[in-house]
Parts: sequence; structure tokens; C-alpha cells
Amino acid sequence: MDLRQLEIFLKVAELGSFSKAAEALFLTQPTVSEHIRGLEEELGVRLLDRLGRGAAPTKAGQLLQGYAQRILELHREARQALDQFQGRMSGELVVGASTIPGEYVLPALIGRFKEKYPDIAISLLIGDTQRVVDWILEGRVEVAVAGARIPHRALDYRELMPDELVIVVSAAHPWHAKKTVTLDEIKTEPLIVRERGSGSRYTLESALAEVGLHLGAFRVAGEMGSTQAIKQAVKAGVGVSLISKRAVAEECHHGILHCVKVKDLRFSRAFYLVINTTRTRSPLAEAFLAFLVTESP
Repeated sequence: MDLRQLEIFLKVAELGSFSKAAEALFLTQPTVSEHIRGLEEELGVRLLDRLGRGAAPTKAGQLLQGYAQRILELHREARQALDQFQGRMSGELVVGASTIPGEYVLPALIGRFKEKYPDIAISLLIGDTQRVVDWILEGRVEVAVAGARIPHRALDYRELMPDELVIVVSAAHPWHAKKTVTLDEIKTEPLIVRERGSGSRYTLESALAEVGLHLGAFRVAGEMGSTQAIKQAVKAGVGVSLISKRAVAEECHHGILHCVKVKDLRFSRAFYLVINTTRTRSPLAEAFLAFLVTESP
């Protein structure tokens, strides 16, 4: 039983198909089948049921999945630890981030980290805050940055950097010359908001609740699943929106959009490192966490 066999077995089990696993691993299907057959012969048990064009783990296969994942993870950690001991850093790291830090903060930081450790590979997954929390609980990502704290007994949140949300309007909007507006003025405008589960939506609802209001008091024109979609809708005159200042800094600087603050109310929040206290992190993940703490703007 070698590591390559285990890797191939896990990929077939994950994708439910020999052909899809072969494609994902850049192998031929006969090669994948040969590795699985050799693993089954060595262990003396059938690991996968062949279901027409698909495949599914048997009870024995399900048992092996957990051990195989741990074996490959330990192998990766050992390689990284030895590289670190010799003053090098290598391996792969999967990072999860909510929309704003994922699109406007982390790419530059990842670039600087890779300058320091050129032999590493980092994958960045972007979703709303709830999805990011799910990813780190599932172990799909080792490092996560989110725009809100969603309580869970396995998670610890460490404040990473501040953020501020501002009202954004199109360049042609009557507010384009204003610096501030009131909540009563916002109530008269169609308002575009992020979907439930996003940190921006949570910040908006929390700030309104502090002054005894809720979204039902506003003319919500629609919900959108990304900051980019909201920016395009605002540019098109669909409505106004509350967006992270980081996400619209360039557009507001060039006059494409206009940023307005809300009088007597500040929509402030923080971005957080999300730590899964039940899992052991790789040396690479620990190094990247330390880098984020010291280098984040």
C-alpha cells in the first residue's frame, strides 16, 4: 500500500467515477483501475463497488477513507516540518475567505508570502461568511478569514483588521455631491443588499438593530450574491447599497461611484482569522497565519 494508491482511491471515492478521477489526476483510466485493483488485492477486500459508469465505496472502503486521509495528511505535515527545519517551506495550502478579504485583501498578501516561500502553492476559495465557516469546520480549508463571527464551540476568532461599510451610489445619483445622508433618506431609495450568510448583511442588520430598525423598514430592491454584482447594479442605477469601503475605493477615487457615510451611524466591523481548535494545522498553515497577523493592512 503506497501513498499514490491511497491518493487515487480517495479521488475515485470523492468523485464517484474512475474516469473523472483519471481526468482529475491526469492519468489514464486503465492506470487508475490498475492502482485500485492492486490496493484491493494487497488488502484482500473490495474497496469500491463498480456501478455501471460510477463507483461507490464499500463498507471497507468507507473505513479506509478516514485512515487514508490521515496518512496523506501526516505525510504532508512531515514533509513540511522537515522543509521548515532546513529553512525551506513547501507544500500546498488551501485558504478560505469571505468576499471582501478574499477579493481585495488576501491576493496581495498571498503574493508577498509566495515571494518569501516560492516553492509553495496556495489555493484561495471565496464564499460568504457562513460558507467559509463550514469549510473550516469540514477541514476543506486550513486557514480562513471571515467578515463576521458565527459562534461555534470548535471555532476561535482573532481580529485581523478593521473594515468600514459605506453607502455607494452611481455617479449620476442625486447624492453624488453629498458626504453624508440620514437613515430616513436611505429609506426613500431602493436598497440592494447581500444575501443572508454574508458578513456585510450581518453587519448591516446588526447596526440597524442597535437603533431599533430592521431591513423591513427599507425599500429592499433585491439581494445579490457578490459584491461585484452589487457594484454593477449600482452603476446601472438599480439602487444604492452598503458596501465595504475597500471594495469601492478605486471606483470612488475615479468618480465611477460615489461613497456616502450615514449620519450618526457607523457601519464598522472587523475581518477575523477563523481558527478550528479541534484540528492540527500544518507548519505551512501556521507560517501563513503568523504572516497574516504581522503583515495585514
